[in-house]
Amino acid sequence: MNYGISVLFRLIPVFAALFCFSFGSLVLEDSHTMERYVAGPVLVALGMICVALFATAATIIRQIVNTYNAVARYALPMLGYVAAVATFAGGWHYLNEGTSVAHFVAGHVICGISLIIVCVATTATASTRFLLIPENAASNDTIVPATAFTPFQRGVLMALPLLSAVVAWLWAAWLLYFSPYSVAAHIAGHVMAGLACICTSLVALVFTIVRQICNDYADSSRRRYPFLVVAMGLLSVLWGVVLLTGRATSLSVTGYIMIGLGLVCLSISSKVILLALVWRRTFKLANRIPLIPILTALVCLFMSLFLFEMASVNDVYYIPARVLGGLGAICFTLFSIVSILESGTSGK
Repeated sequence: MNYGISVLFRLIPVFAALFCFSFGSLVLEDSHTMERYVAGPVLVALGMICVALFATAATIIRQIVNTYNAVARYALPMLGYVAAVATFAGGWHYLNEGTSVAHFVAGHVICGISLIIVCVATTATASTRFLLIPENAASNDTIVPATAFTPFQRGVLMALPLLSAVVAWLWAAWLLYFSPYSVAAHIAGHVMAGLACICTSLVALVFTIVRQICNDYADSSRRRYPFLVVAMGLLSVLWGVVLLTGRATSLSVTGYIMIGLGLVCLSISSKVILLALVWRRTFKLANRIPLIPILTALVCLFMSLFLFEMASVNDVYYIPARVLGGLGAICFTLFSIVSILESGTSGK
């Protein structure tokens, strides 16, 4: 990877974040519908995911182009965790700021997004020793490198995304089954379940990176982790399709968001699948894997355009039309990261 391409791949998440921030602000300020109080803040929160993804991309690229230093080693992952804390604080404040349905739904969803950001920031932290992956893959021994993570560091890195996923699933279950029944609670609960699918997918990604760095990535891991991510993506997509068949329109349109969240999981799967396929073997079509997030981003874009037209007839489509635009930006950002991984693991 030359320096010019490395700059481009770092700019993609930056532009995606700026798109989400500006789009969310525009929705929040210029629209005259109540739905703006959900779509606007959620879009801004999705932009914070792009900020954390930038930290991951920059962490890996700087090692590949040999510009990594002590400042970047600590500052980039910290950027991701700061984004997570700021997003959770914003979501919690928004949740308690008003009693409207919009504040209830958006507040819960934004807090759920902060759990995803924790997982992404942990991916950036795990990637601080990324160059050990191609080094370990080039050897057939199972000796743990001296510069790999200590058992304590490894445990913390694996625990953070796992804990985030568990919290997201429990939060979704509480909203769906234990909170006082309301349409708002069910909408927030379904979306939280989709966010939990993404957190679970990121668990597989972090586990893959950490195990390859520590040189104990087994053949069972090569099958288990990609299967888990694809399963989460298909679960969220099928969940969304089931919701679309419901009779309550205000709840059924949430299915479009669930499908979008499933597409994000499938975008994440490209990274897990790539790392699995190139580990101690040659995969000639590795440079085609970045097409997966490109395709998912396009699907999100087409669905968003379709729902924009539907929203001109019925305001109930207002929120998914705009949220899917933000999810498409995240998918495109994941294209940049899987392209970085492909370059780093192939030695190009």
